[in-house]
Amino acid sequence: MDRYSSELKEFILKNCGGMTREAQGLLKYPYVVPSEPTCPFYSKALWDWDSWLVSIALGQVEQETGEQGRYLIYEQGCIRNFLDHMKDGIMPICITSEEIMERRLPGRGPYDDNMHKPVLAMHAASIVQRNRGDVSWVKPLLPQLEEFLNRYRENHMHASTGLAYWQDDFAVGVDNDPSVYYRPEKSCASIYLNSLLYREMLALGYLLELSGDMDHANRWRNYASDLADAVNTHCWDERDGTYYSVDLCLRPIDPSDWLHQGAPRTWDGILLRVDSWSSFLPMWAGIASAEQAGRMLLRYRDDRTFHCRYGIRTLSRLEKMYDLRASNNPSNWLGPVWGISNFMVFSGLHRYGFEEDARELCERTVELFGRDLEKNGCLHEYYHPDTGEPIVTCGFENWNFLVLNMIAYLEGDKFIDTF
Repeated sequence: MDRYSSELKEFILKNCGGMTREAQGLLKYPYVVPSEPTCPFYSKALWDWDSWLVSIALGQVEQETGEQGRYLIYEQGCIRNFLDHMKDGIMPICITSEEIMERRLPGRGPYDDNMHKPVLAMHAASIVQRNRGDVSWVKPLLPQLEEFLNRYRENHMHASTGLAYWQDDFAVGVDNDPSVYYRPEKSCASIYLNSLLYREMLALGYLLELSGDMDHANRWRNYASDLADAVNTHCWDERDGTYYSVDLCLRPIDPSDWLHQGAPRTWDGILLRVDSWSSFLPMWAGIASAEQAGRMLLRYRDDRTFHCRYGIRTLSRLEKMYDLRASNNPSNWLGPVWGISNFMVFSGLHRYGFEEDARELCERTVELFGRDLEKNGCLHEYYHPDTGEPIVTCGFENWNFLVLNMIAYLEGDKFIDTF
């Protein structure tokens, strides 16, 4: 463990600067990408949740080196670039120097596509937290951040449940999550999406408070509280002791329909009982109660489902969709171990005080990446959960560099977490 930690630290500190890019073309501000130039597929584009998580890793690099603010212009530039291309609250998911990634299908309105995941205010808040609460640079951007989140509230929320939903399965981050992938449009209130949106609303409230606008700050905190209530009402499964995404694809109630009028439905969604790592995100977000988190811990520890030699499977091994084959576009989240799922589940375990399990998950992640680095000289996108063998994409760095934050936790040093 000491050898792997040392080698990973050296590798990350040497290579992290390779993920920074200077302003060019459509990207008017410096920014970060998921990988250095040796990995062409991920070395040119500014991606939404990738840039947020790379920023968290770079914050740990600054902590390790004592070079506070070394990457500040690149981190802030990610936010500025996205806001620079926002129109009517619609934020791009991915931007290159030449184009904006879009999927405009015939007959769809401007609000019928997925947009930037709700992590932009969290991105800004994490930068502010690490820089002594300096909100001066983001204060002029707050109206745009509010416009972005209001677009989620107005066009991506299900009125009956109060939950956010994906418009379709395009660019959802967890690419082939079976609760979204190949399912009808606007049908999935994803537990992943709602967990992110809850923290995003709190982050905007934090930024507004630091800027002196308590009325707006409390408004967004109340929105967050309402969303947490909706998640616990509709996504928590008392039978299984976990959270699931919710199927919204129900026929409307028709009072004139004689077949159903004697007993119309009283539910607004049906649990999508797909056992995915995303079910643990309400722990990362802080939505779960202590009792709920305790029940989920038992599910996390189950070797038949998620718990594995190198961290957490992204899909339970008991699911019929479990599949470890290599794929890009979509990347495979049907069971392989990813660095980001390990990190976010670790963060949730730590939040609820499950330190023994948090340490074990960190150690397994360090071993996974340390073995890969020693054998192959690089890190990969995702891995076999039992053997630790890399499955695809040599040179993938991105959120894998969050292992530096996990090493700091293991060594008892200050570690940078998400907002």
